[in-house]
Amino acid sequence: MNSPKETNSNLRPHGRWYGDACGTAFGLELLGERWSLLIVREMMFGPRRFTDLRANLPGISAKVLTERLVALEANGIVCRQTAPEPTPAQLYGLTDWGYRTEPIIQELGRWAAASPLHDPTLPLSPASFMLSLRTMLDREAARDVKATLLFAIGTARFTAELERGEMPVSRGEKDTPDLRFAAASAPPLAALFYADVLPAEAGVSIAGDPALGRAVLDLFRLPEKA
Repeated sequence: MNSPKETNSNLRPHGRWYGDACGTAFGLELLGERWSLLIVREMMFGPRRFTDLRANLPGISAKVLTERLVALEANGIVCRQTAPEPTPAQLYGLTDWGYRTEPIIQELGRWAAASPLHDPTLPLSPASFMLSLRTMLDREAARDVKATLLFAIGTARFTAELERGEMPVSRGEKDTPDLRFAAASAPPLAALFYADVLPAEAGVSIAGDPALGRAVLDLFRLPEKA
């Protein structure tokens, strides 16, 4: 466990970088270091092990991931907990305040996806794809669609409850889904949902009512290019 002196050294006092009273400046001081916001993104659907985080952020070193987690914890964005039996392990998750970064990540992602420089063919983590669905959902069009969606992305499982224009997402399988989307990784699903690539060509299997499947796919669109 870190001593109080060590923990305090990781705090981000307002003004540390910019000397600016603006809340945006302080937000960047809290989350603006490389990898910090992506680490938070990976925890958006629940706590993760250190190894899970590193596996889904393949460009990060163990040293940098450790440093970022310590800083995020010291600043009240991340908290540690222990997974229950039968395989106890240390988990890193978001605090209630940490979960409130989701709209920030969504708006930044929506804004950046409108750039002509955005390359949607780059690698994508399962959590990133699921967060993109929550971001790109046409909520008005989704008001009349009700469905439980299961996403099997490699070994990861996510359940999305689509109802009244909202789509909360949780890790794991819940109940019997109306539709099941399965792929070896997230990029094939992104090709299906955002590039209108046919399931067989994308490498995605879909189980469930075909008409419902088409209706669900029509609810997600990337923004027009700026």
